[in-house]
Amino acid sequence: MQRTKDTVFSKEYLPLLILVLFTFLSLALPSKIALVLTAAVFAVYAFLKPFDSILYLAVYVAIRPFLTEINPGLKLIGDIITVVLLVKLIIASKFDLKGLLKFKFFEWAFFVFLLLGSIVGYINGVSLGAIIFQIRTFIIMYLIYYFLSRTKLPENWPVKLAWTGVGLGWLLSLHGLVEKLSIRQLLLPTTWKYMPLSEENFARIYSLPGNPNSLALILMFCIIGIFYLKHVYDTANTKQYKIFLNISYVLFFGIFFLTYSRGTLISATILAIVYIIMTKNYRLIKQLVLGAIAGLILVFYPVNSGVMLVKNLGVEAPDASVVDLSERFGQLFQEKNVNRMQSTGRIFYIKKGFEIFSDYPITGSGFGTFGGAATISYGSPIYEKYGIDLSIYYKNKIYSDNQYIQIIAETGILGVIAFSLYLLGMLALFWKRRDTKFGAFMAALWLSTCASGAYYNIWELKIYTLIFFIILALFALENKFYKQYELR
Repeated sequence: MQRTKDTVFSKEYLPLLILVLFTFLSLALPSKIALVLTAAVFAVYAFLKPFDSILYLAVYVAIRPFLTEINPGLKLIGDIITVVLLVKLIIASKFDLKGLLKFKFFEWAFFVFLLLGSIVGYINGVSLGAIIFQIRTFIIMYLIYYFLSRTKLPENWPVKLAWTGVGLGWLLSLHGLVEKLSIRQLLLPTTWKYMPLSEENFARIYSLPGNPNSLALILMFCIIGIFYLKHVYDTANTKQYKIFLNISYVLFFGIFFLTYSRGTLISATILAIVYIIMTKNYRLIKQLVLGAIAGLILVFYPVNSGVMLVKNLGVEAPDASVVDLSERFGQLFQEKNVNRMQSTGRIFYIKKGFEIFSDYPITGSGFGTFGGAATISYGSPIYEKYGIDLSIYYKNKIYSDNQYIQIIAETGILGVIAFSLYLLGMLALFWKRRDTKFGAFMAALWLSTCASGAYYNIWELKIYTLIFFIILALFALENKFYKQYELR
C-alpha cells in the first residue's frame, strides 16, 4: 500500500533538493573543476542511493540544456549516473548473466535496429565517433529501463517519482513566468537572450529545457503525475494536499498553453482520448476540460496581459510576443509558413529523406547521415550530395523533425521493419493487459508517442524517453517481465 505522508515537502526529499541546489551552484565553477567535482559527487550518490539518483536524473535531464549552455562541465552527470546504476545492478545480481541477458522481443528488435544503422553508417563513411554518439542517443534512456525493470523497487517509489514531477513542474513554470514577463531578459543564458527567434516562436515559453515543445511534453507528464497522486490520496480516503495539487494542476495547464506547442497538444489529446475510451473513465473529460479552462483564465490570459503591461511601460518587444492560441494554430496554414516548410522546413526534410531512401532502399544510408543527433554534432558525409545547405540554419544544424523519415532514410526497409517490430513488440505487451488501467494507459501513451514521432525526433528526445522508459519499467515490474534483484 502506498504511504500518503511522503510529499515533495518531506525530509526524505532534502538530499534531492540539496543536490539540485548544488548543481546550480556548480555553474559558477570553472568547467574542468565542475566536471571532476560533479562526476565524483554523483558517482557516489548513484551508488549509495540508486533509486533516488533516478529521481534526480529526471530533474537534471529536464534542465540540462540550461546547465550545459552556461557550464559544459555539467554535461556528463547523466552518463555517470547511468553507468554507476548498471554497475550496481551487475554487482547486486552476483553476475547472473542468465538473468541479466533475458530480453523481451521488442528489445531484440531494438538491438537489431541499432546494429543495422551502425554498420551501414560506418560502411558509408560516417566516423566511428558519430556512430557511437547516435547509438548513445537512442540507447542511453533505455539503460535506465534496463536497470529499473530488473530491480526490486523501494516502497512508495512511484509516489516519490510523481512528487518529483510536481516539484519539477513548479521549477519550470516559475522560471517560465519570469522569462515570459521579462520579455526573455531575466534568468536566461546570454546566448538564449539574443537567440534569433522567428515571429511565430517569440511568444512561446522555452524555460530551462530551452525548447517549448520539450517543456510542453514535460508538463504533460507532470499533469499525469498529479492525476496519479490524486488517485493515491483518494484511494487512501484522504484530502491531503488537494488544494496544492489543484493549484499545481491549473498552473501546469496554463504554462502548457503558453508553450503554444501544437504537436504536444495533439499528442496529449490522443493520449487522453484513447485512455478514456479504453477505461470508460468519462469523468476524466470533465476534469481535463475544467483544468484547461482554469489554466486559460487564471494563467494564460493574465500572463499575456502582464506582457502587454510590461510593453506599455516602455520595454521593447515584438508585436508577436503575445499571440492567441487560435492565431498560433492558424499560423500553420499561412502561405509564408507553408512555403518555408517546403523550402527549408519539415516538408523539405521529408522530400530529402525519400530522395536518400531512393538511393539506399534496402539498408538506408546509415546512422549519422540524415537529420539525427549525430548529424547535429558531427555533420553528415552526404548532405552536400543531396543539396542540404546547413549555412541557412541557426548554428548550421537541423533535425529532421520527423522520427520516421530519419529512420526511413538512415536504415531503409530493413531498419523500418526492425523499428516497427520494436514498437509493435511493446504494443503487444500493453494490449495483453489492456483490461487494466496501467495497460490501457501504456497503450494510450504508446499511440501518443507514435504520433509524436511524426513531428518530433521523439526517440532522440532524452527527457521524453527517460520518462517513457521509467513508466515502462514500472509496467514491467508490475507484470514481472524479468528476474528482479535486490540492491543493498
